[in-house]
Amino acid sequence: MPGSGYCWTVLTWPAPQIPELPGRGDVVRVHDSSTGRLVVASQGPSASLYVCGITPYDATHIGHAATYVAFDLLGRAWRDAGQHVTYASNVTDVDDPLLERATATGVDWRDLAVEQTALFAEDMTALGVIPPDVYLGAVETIPPVAAAVEELVAAGAAYRVPLEDGAGGDAPELGDVYADVTADSAFGQVSRLDEATMLELFAERGGDPERAGKRNALDPLLWRRERPGEPAWAAGSLGTGRPGWHIECAVIARAGLGLPFDVQGGGSDLLFPHHEMSTSHARLIGDGEVHGAGAATHVHAGLVAYQGEKMSKSRGNLVFVSRLRAEGVEPMAIRLALLAHHYRSDWEWTDASLTEGVQRFETWRSAVSGNGGPDADATLAEVRAALADDLDAPRALAAVDRWAELSLAGTAEPVEGAPGVISRAVNALLGVRL
Repeated sequence: MPGSGYCWTVLTWPAPQIPELPGRGDVVRVHDSSTGRLVVASQGPSASLYVCGITPYDATHIGHAATYVAFDLLGRAWRDAGQHVTYASNVTDVDDPLLERATATGVDWRDLAVEQTALFAEDMTALGVIPPDVYLGAVETIPPVAAAVEELVAAGAAYRVPLEDGAGGDAPELGDVYADVTADSAFGQVSRLDEATMLELFAERGGDPERAGKRNALDPLLWRRERPGEPAWAAGSLGTGRPGWHIECAVIARAGLGLPFDVQGGGSDLLFPHHEMSTSHARLIGDGEVHGAGAATHVHAGLVAYQGEKMSKSRGNLVFVSRLRAEGVEPMAIRLALLAHHYRSDWEWTDASLTEGVQRFETWRSAVSGNGGPDADATLAEVRAALADDLDAPRALAAVDRWAELSLAGTAEPVEGAPGVISRAVNALLGVRL
């Protein structure tokens, strides 16, 4: 598909209504993966967040949902503290896993991407996740990505690697383009890993350390030249091809948020190589200063296991949000099952996780059904304090549990309107609609 102009606009999903609450939330602090310290997530009146999006070749599983719910909490806590939030994300709607799945299933890769992106949006809507303000796909951002790669080549921060026979279309001499990690003096400051660990993770997570012709085993792909049977786009001096993964996020973050921005988020398996590489790219296409580009803080969610292993598409041990919804599970119960675990922890999904979420949802809904109940002020304050302290959702849930227990016991002096305050609080701050 050399020179294909095929492109679509990636649409977000409907935004949930966020109720107004009395007072203001606290300054939000989060764990910075680079330093290991608790830091203020955003210093000013505005806050900016970039969360790496999906590669749409399969439905949303619980591991995905846990990550997006975690960063939804951050956006909600920021808003409650009075900050204006700009949230950007991407959809990697052309990539090797997508093309491989399309080939294996006999579905056009474009149709598969559209179908799975729409299903992801349905799942996020059901789970009450606030949609991104900027939501761009790899396909629709090929021109600015190509321009950024050309800029890196011109600056000597990227180079060409010869192709195998049959690749490269009409201009095989142009080669694939790789970033030179030695061009960035700050490379490694995001993950702070030693070289041996970097090489191991790079090989495990989509890198190609053994690629012949590279200057450094860790150099990442910026522009993949046309291969037979693969989609490709014309890109001036780069030749026909498609973007690498890391440069995609760097360019979309710059377009959506500007550089620098406050928080880059994702699963902990993105710390290296993806966030290290994308930050390096952003720095080199920015002003070249260590603190002049990319995210000020990197925040990572833990990984979810199932049946004893990390939940992943390659293993096939997946629990799909859409399947649970089709079975009649209340989406808010799914959200509560996710919130029962601190976002940074690794944990395992079990049937008991869902049962606990369902029971908690039913208990909370019963507790707010009356006109009066225990005073809500202390509970609201505790939920806010918990979220401000590194998004401690389990602590916030425990505070609401205590209020619900008192409400159902009927032993506390009833305060008119208290159930409404609690209902609005768990909606606005935890994203749980009762």
